[in-house]
Amino acid sequence: MNYNIVNEIKLSYSRKGNADKTVMSSYDVSEVFRAHFDAEQIDYKESFYALYLDQKNKVLGIKKISECGISSTLVDVRIVMQGALLCNASAIIVCHNHPSGNLKPSREDIKITEKIKEAAKFLDFSVLDHIILTSEHYYSFLDEGHL
Repeated sequence: MNYNIVNEIKLSYSRKGNADKTVMSSYDVSEVFRAHFDAEQIDYKESFYALYLDQKNKVLGIKKISECGISSTLVDVRIVMQGALLCNASAIIVCHNHPSGNLKPSREDIKITEKIKEAAKFLDFSVLDHIILTSEHYYSFLDEGHL
């Protein structure tokens, strides 16, 4: 065995093409996320996104974390944090949709929010909100006092 050979890791992030968007409210955030959901799929299958912000709430980027089934999606917290580290974010906002149209957070929604908050705290990121989208409305964990 040759132990002198290791895999090189290449990471990249580009601000090319980024809009100059600053978010100031849960409504602003919901509109940014809504623009990234396929309107024809929002009532069909669940997806989970992360939005990365600088210290002034300027959007650095958005990343689809997962897309799965009708009533759930698997979220790997490490992937959420990886995106934040890669773009030198100060804050994170996460979002997923509920194809059922029910805006009430599930136990799993609350649990993943807590896991993301815990990981973010360790890495000195702020988790500003968790948005649940339906085709017509949104729910903000922050606005409803759950964050």
